[in-house]
Amino acid sequence: MTSNDTRRGVTLMACAMAVFAGQDVISRHLAVEYNVWMVVMIRYWFFAAFALSVAARRAGGLRAAAQSAQPWVQSFRGLLLVAEICVMVFAFVYLGLVEAHAIFACYPLLVAALSGPVLGETVGWRRWAAIGVGFIGILVILQPGSGVFTPAALIALCSALMFALYTLLTRYVARADTSATSFFYTGTVGALAITPVGLVFWEPMIAPDWGWMALLCVMGALGHWLLIKVYEAAEASAVQPFAYLQLVFAASLGVLLLGETVRPAVVLGVLIVVGAGLFTLWRENVARRRAGQM
Repeated sequence: MTSNDTRRGVTLMACAMAVFAGQDVISRHLAVEYNVWMVVMIRYWFFAAFALSVAARRAGGLRAAAQSAQPWVQSFRGLLLVAEICVMVFAFVYLGLVEAHAIFACYPLLVAALSGPVLGETVGWRRWAAIGVGFIGILVILQPGSGVFTPAALIALCSALMFALYTLLTRYVARADTSATSFFYTGTVGALAITPVGLVFWEPMIAPDWGWMALLCVMGALGHWLLIKVYEAAEASAVQPFAYLQLVFAASLGVLLLGETVRPAVVLGVLIVVGAGLFTLWRENVARRRAGQM
């Protein structure tokens, strides 16, 4: 059941972003000690169990959740997300949380840029201008041609591109499938895809790290549960800008817990990217309202 309590939605979104930022810290810790494939596999086992439990509680149960008008697209979404998570965890290892999240913040701009070819949406000149400004911000962060630039930054950029495509495909399948179906495919297909790879690279894990892994799994389920509650409480257009709080939380944790530093160029670039991203979200909402009035 949905409502329209924006304040509650924003509060829940802030909580969800804090949880996901904490999850990223634990993912980085485990991925430094063990291989990424195994870490993501175990995380996905818990995610799949959570997705199945959510689906079972909905009307029609698992059978209804598994019925999709576009199963191949749904399956590709699931594969894309698990691959994106692996790529992003690699970015955490090679770049750190601050740099990885700073670059990843451009994904809303990529969503706006690709919404035309993928969804057939019209992107006006104002949004194209904002996209261009946003990518100037990315160049400020990356500083190509300088000694500061590292090729590992392209890993985070690849992750942002993959997540943008996943977001667009989520919008695409929502035209015919329910959110319960999308969530079901995301969890189950991802778990089925990563399991053979993760098992090949299985490593023994010490007891304390099993504790961290358990916390990682619980935080992942909690974060997704909070997101479900976010969109039950308020309209997506009202709360989506607050998803940028994950960048703030993750960068803060990276500095406080991992001893990372924040370059002035990263701060300037992030301000440009986030400002451009917020503008594209606003223009998208304006275009949606105008379309609704016609």
